[in-house]
Amino acid sequence: MRIGTSTDRTPGGGGSASTDRSGPAAAPGMGRRVFLAGALAAGAAAALGAASVPASAAALGTQDWMAGLGDATALQRMTIPGTHDSGATKGGLYVACQNTSIAQQLDSGIRFLDVRCRVTGGSFAIHHGSFFQDLMFGDVLVACRNFLAAHPGETVLMRVRQEYSGESDATFRAVFDDYLDNRGWRPLFRIADALPDLGQARGRVVLLADNGGLPGLRYGDGNVFDIQDDWNAEPFAKRGKIENHFRKAVQQPGKLFVNYVSTAAYMPPRWNSDRLNPQVHAFVDGGEMAGRTGLGIVPMDFPNTRSGLVASLIRHN
Repeated sequence: MRIGTSTDRTPGGGGSASTDRSGPAAAPGMGRRVFLAGALAAGAAAALGAASVPASAAALGTQDWMAGLGDATALQRMTIPGTHDSGATKGGLYVACQNTSIAQQLDSGIRFLDVRCRVTGGSFAIHHGSFFQDLMFGDVLVACRNFLAAHPGETVLMRVRQEYSGESDATFRAVFDDYLDNRGWRPLFRIADALPDLGQARGRVVLLADNGGLPGLRYGDGNVFDIQDDWNAEPFAKRGKIENHFRKAVQQPGKLFVNYVSTAAYMPPRWNSDRLNPQVHAFVDGGEMAGRTGLGIVPMDFPNTRSGLVASLIRHN
């Protein structure tokens, strides 16, 4: 088994700019011809003005769908496609949970990443159990940095947890702080004890700390989160748990719902996802969820293998 080394990525620069356009309005009291010309100019100005208003999330596509939502939008009232064990692309049939890179996931509309880190050589190596994924934490951060620099209206929610490592929370925190302060990654993160609204999170990675040593908001805090993660339920039973959690998110809003579609029961993750993903797709597109928003975070295995699934979730914003 190959493990990670202490060599890891550090950030570079990046950014984007936007412009605002406006047009003249027609003045009253003109002759008919001049008035009509002015009216046409006003119509053009109105059209330009309308173009500057954010389109709906669904209309903007998978790379910029959050840009269509208002800054005051609460993360708890959103539907956020995610991946379970986001870096796990290697290790064989019973280990791999994804077959696309972090960058490809973000481009496809994924905005929640489940990142599992093993402390090794003073760095974080991405693992699924004992299997090193030929990926370092710095590689994950580079992908997020590059994506957010190109799409500053978006945010990424990142669960960070320790995997296949018995290091203390203090050691895990020291390595994380080294990434932030010595390798220059602190500006990428939005670290706070409470969930930000979307405007506060744009262009940043919101840390969901799933380790006792990490700073910021505790992933799984029952005052903030409502999580369904029965990872060992048989797909038929898991389907009912998933649908009921969607119902709960709609009927009892307030917390940040996390609804894992993934399961490892009895069969490889890919086989289970081939059964569950189409069923979840049909449910969110069905009449019961029609017009509903705020379905929560939805981490999935192999979401790209079900065409249109991520886009269907995005439409529930």
